Amino acid sequence: MLVIDSVSKTFHPGTVNEKKALDKISLTLADGDFATIVGSNGAGKSTLFNAITGSFYVDEGRIVLGGEDITYCKEHVRSRVIGHLFQDPLKGTAPHMTIEENMALAYLRASTRRHAYFSRISTKEKKKFREQLALLDMGLEDRMKQPVGLLSGGQRQALTLLMATIVTPRILLLDEHTAALDPATADKVLALTEKIIAERHITCLMVTHNMHQALSLGNRTLMMDGGRIVFHVSGEERKKLTIDDLLEQFKVCAGKRLDNDRILLIS
Repeated sequence: MLVIDSVSKTFHPGTVNEKKALDKISLTLADGDFATIVGSNGAGKSTLFNAITGSFYVDEGRIVLGGEDITYCKEHVRSRVIGHLFQDPLKGTAPHMTIEENMALAYLRASTRRHAYFSRISTKEKKKFREQLALLDMGLEDRMKQPVGLLSGGQRQALTLLMATIVTPRILLLDEHTAALDPATADKVLALTEKIIAERHITCLMVTHNMHQALSLGNRTLMMDGGRIVFHVSGEERKKLTIDDLLEQFKVCAGKRLDNDRILLIS
């Protein structure tokens, strides 16, 4: 489903602020793979996501999604087939638009119909929105005419998850999407995330600072440092790993201890 082939990106080249954010990184995900990503601060995790979504063009290498080379596709074109959630629950929704309007916008964005943005949402499609909202068990199906700005952070993040998957994406990118939520809400959103991914067989990359999640969610675990994937594990080998084992592997492969305080505190 996803092939990243020797991708590199340097910001501010030739200046004192030069930063090599991605260093010949390669990764292949099969259809339905769910990989968690952990790493130190500035390891390139979010930059990797931005390279996939097209926030910038890479300097070298290529990115292939679903058999299509998207290396130089524009960001808005990629957004039709890529779901992306951020750590900040305020991103991903338009606060002054209603819940229904936000869902309609997400639905039409991913539509393959010509001039989809100028289409009208049918009664059948509104019913579908309501059914999807009911899955959240947050009462949002009865508040479809209310502005999204009135929702709590957890409600907005859950809504964003629905919007990102209302039309099944080729790949779903989760950038610490529960980190800013209170523990109870985070657990609820994470459980919904797992359910949607499993039921729709969605290929997924998830950045997390929780080492328990890194080993328990999905079927693959990646560790990044300095714009590179320094450790990658799956299958039976992954099942046998403990958090201490994972931290030790980072030390061996990266040549230093993991310096992310949030990871170490959570672990």
